[in-house]
Amino acid sequence: EVRDQINNKVLEWREEGKAEINPGVLFIDEVHMLDIECFSFLNRALESDMAPVVVMATNRGITRIRGTNYRSPHGIPIDLLDRMIIIRTVPYSEKEVKEILKIRCEEEDCIMHPDALTILTRIATDTSLRYAIQLITTANLVCRRRKATEVNTEDVKKVYSLFLDENRSSKILKEYQDDYMFSEINEHEEDVAAAGGGGAKRRIDTGD
Repeated sequence: EVRDQINNKVLEWREEGKAEINPGVLFIDEVHMLDIECFSFLNRALESDMAPVVVMATNRGITRIRGTNYRSPHGIPIDLLDRMIIIRTVPYSEKEVKEILKIRCEEEDCIMHPDALTILTRIATDTSLRYAIQLITTANLVCRRRKATEVNTEDVKKVYSLFLDENRSSKILKEYQDDYMFSEINEHEEDVAAAGGGGAKRRIDTGD
């Protein structure tokens, strides 16, 4: 009720030329995590005269809209998607990745040798930029431990061997799956085998 009163007063001032509305910008990251009720609220809110410019970001393709059984592009309802301007993004080039890492080094007060930066850039293109950025901090710690002022290639190689990226971690998990508790891969294979043998056998999870 109070919000409606304020909105009406602001609109009145705008009509009289006493005020100018600056709606601002609302950025919603991982927008596919919103459910259908949130999208319904956004759909109505965007019709307001004082609605901000809404920027949404997601890395999902065709996926299910949370709270429903329907699938749509980016997990966003079609009626809301029709009101959007979709901006296509492309991966960074190697030159851009190197520049981003260089700026990050400056932000973290990390002096890195050009050869080490080249290796870190290669790691970023082979794995991910986020992983490479994390290696800047750890490589800088290794550098300080040996009482040096500049991160060299050996520092980068050392932290790369110590801290795994997603692909190497997944490979190790698959290779040594039987050594871990609650092996879901083997259980999945058993379920598939049971289904292939006539489908009469069904495993029941008790949740214990």
